[in-house]
Amino acid sequence: MKITRLTPDANGLVDWPILNSRKRAVMTIGVFDGMHKGHQAVVRRVVELAKQSDSLAVVMILDPRPALAHTYADEHDGMDLPNDFVDTQALSSVEQRARIMEKLGVDRVLVLHYTMAFAAKSFRFFLGQMVGKLGMRTLVLGQDAALGAGRKGDIKAIQELCEATRVFELDVVDDLGPGYTWVPSHFEPRMPEGIGEPQDPREVMNKTELRAWSKQNNCRKVRVWSSTNVRYLLSQGCVKAAAEILGHDQAVEGAVVHGEQRGREIGFPTANLAQVVEGYVPVDGVYAGWLVDLGPIDDGGNGANGANNADAGNRAKNTEKSNVSNSVDVANLASPSDEMRMAPGSPWRWPAAISIGTKPTYSDETGINERVIEPYCVTDDWLELYDHEVRVEFTQFLRGQVKFDSTAELKAALKDYADQTLAITGAK
Repeated sequence: MKITRLTPDANGLVDWPILNSRKRAVMTIGVFDGMHKGHQAVVRRVVELAKQSDSLAVVMILDPRPALAHTYADEHDGMDLPNDFVDTQALSSVEQRARIMEKLGVDRVLVLHYTMAFAAKSFRFFLGQMVGKLGMRTLVLGQDAALGAGRKGDIKAIQELCEATRVFELDVVDDLGPGYTWVPSHFEPRMPEGIGEPQDPREVMNKTELRAWSKQNNCRKVRVWSSTNVRYLLSQGCVKAAAEILGHDQAVEGAVVHGEQRGREIGFPTANLAQVVEGYVPVDGVYAGWLVDLGPIDDGGNGANGANNADAGNRAKNTEKSNVSNSVDVANLASPSDEMRMAPGSPWRWPAAISIGTKPTYSDETGINERVIEPYCVTDDWLELYDHEVRVEFTQFLRGQVKFDSTAELKAALKDYADQTLAITGAK
């Protein structure tokens, strides 16, 4: 599989690559943040149709997220997002999404840098480019997809264009899953008060209570299978419910850096992650999960999967961001080595008790209140992970952050978290 990064010029025009002079393309277009089950249904259909017609299976990822790009433009006189902007609300990086797409059988991934000039193009112009430049003969979309300026290219409008031009076909996938739910229009992370995985608060409400709650929180209707719903669940500590939608545990990836080394002193050495990580970080608390060593970061700033330590939001350092398409083998971004490292039973994969928060037991003493991610690998092996890129997967919420009265109490709690982690992950 190849990834090609493309950037529109100042007029919103793209120098499209030649995908294959002999094969046509079955394509889909979207953000695919998190690659949840709805996204997977669409991509699987692309691969299925491509195999049936001996075509290329092609996915176009819009990056950054259009909703974020438009919000920024509205607040900054129509300007595009800066290249170094870190999207802390994105569930996953482009490369994390591409790994899953490769597993599903995708041949090519086009990562299109979403700009305001490009956003101004009509869906008719855009689809004409897909047909004429990329050889698209089938477009696969979910049921509520919309393309082009003002999102005017909805399913009905695209189907009418298909019938009028007869140069491509539209295939609509039933990706609704369980249907719809309500999510507050604006929500903040809320750390659960009890011990153990919290229940989705909406599941324990009857219809009257849910209606009142929706009005009180100015909720909007979204799909159950949606990135917005996953983000909300993670912000409430409901990582198991989020994983049900994603089809996999939520994960973040980042560089291991030197911390206060207090964990080493008390016998529970942690792998402290850099402040900038790829992926949405769940609410503060203690979690059971996994840590995967993705390899050392070399002198150029790239780990085994191409991660850039200085800017974890830009993993593809060796991909030029220009108007000239630049194809790179996916081995630079989602290599077989990554696949081996992340696989169950891998020697680079360990159960981990993961702490997210501000270290309340010692923050008064140190005066440090930065939010940190600290996985403790539950293993007898001595691990040296400094300057390595790691992946941290969240399997279950254990409890919220607690300020202990002494180091002895903290050590006892850490031992309990480690035991729970081994039981939950099945590593015990």
